[in-house]
Amino acid sequence: MAGVLHLLKRDASPLAAPVINAMRRKTEHPVTVVLLADAVAPALAPDITVRRLADGDLDYSALLDLIFEADRVITW
Repeated sequence: MAGVLHLLKRDASPLAAPVINAMRRKTEHPVTVVLLADAVAPALAPDITVRRLADGDLDYSALLDLIFEADRVITW
């Protein structure tokens, strides 16, 4: 999964959603958002993949794989 990976904490900046959406419009590569520890998903474009670090979705091993596969990792 070459592309951009955004990691959002519970107290992520309110600017995260507009910046993520703007980045998606400016790139042809996939944009993925991972919600960490009780983070709430912001309003994002429908073609942005949203995953959650939780049972039933991502575990720490899968998150680490996403981090190493991404071209850029941005934490909020």
